[in-house]
Amino acid sequence: MSRLLCLSWLIPFALPVALLGAAAAQDTTEARTPDVVYVGSPHDIVSKMLEVAQVKKEDILYDPGCGDGRICVMAAKKYGCKAVGFDLNPVRIRESLENIKRNGVDKLVRIERKDIFTVDFSEATVVTIYLLPWMNKKLVPQLQKMKPGTRIVAHDYSIEGYPPEKTITMTSKQDAVEHYIYFWTLPLKPGPGADESEGDTELDEEP
Repeated sequence: MSRLLCLSWLIPFALPVALLGAAAAQDTTEARTPDVVYVGSPHDIVSKMLEVAQVKKEDILYDPGCGDGRICVMAAKKYGCKAVGFDLNPVRIRESLENIKRNGVDKLVRIERKDIFTVDFSEATVVTIYLLPWMNKKLVPQLQKMKPGTRIVAHDYSIEGYPPEKTITMTSKQDAVEHYIYFWTLPLKPGPGADESEGDTELDEEP
């Protein structure tokens, strides 16, 4: 995931935001509807997630289920790293592109309209997750194919069967609610009684 000058980065970032939006909307999109209703992580929780993941300028961050792109935008703006968000909802794609433009990080952030269960995560060095438990678990085979040492940070929901290396409890100043942040480095290590073969199974069924 160190291809900093890869053509796949240069072409999207050279496009005007309006054209980028059109490209995202047409990007080999599956016809099915999103699995969940989008709820954005509070901004102070996002900031803490990035801190826990020890994001650096040389990182490439992937955010499956990116919503309005707030995690990607904050990572790019605060740390100067590159980030890619994935979502199925065209409304969220539009919001993400507007957020990117408003914050001036269009040269660092790319948004793709894709089913997260078909995404190749191998390029990422950091993956941020705010998904339901069953979705986290279904992502395990994709995550386990990533490079050792890749950092995973999740908001509120852990990955069943894989105890986190670090758990942080934090009350957000934005919503006054207690939130949980979980952290792992790859490869994920199964807990007692977990099925160690889960990380090697193929994704051969729809959610």
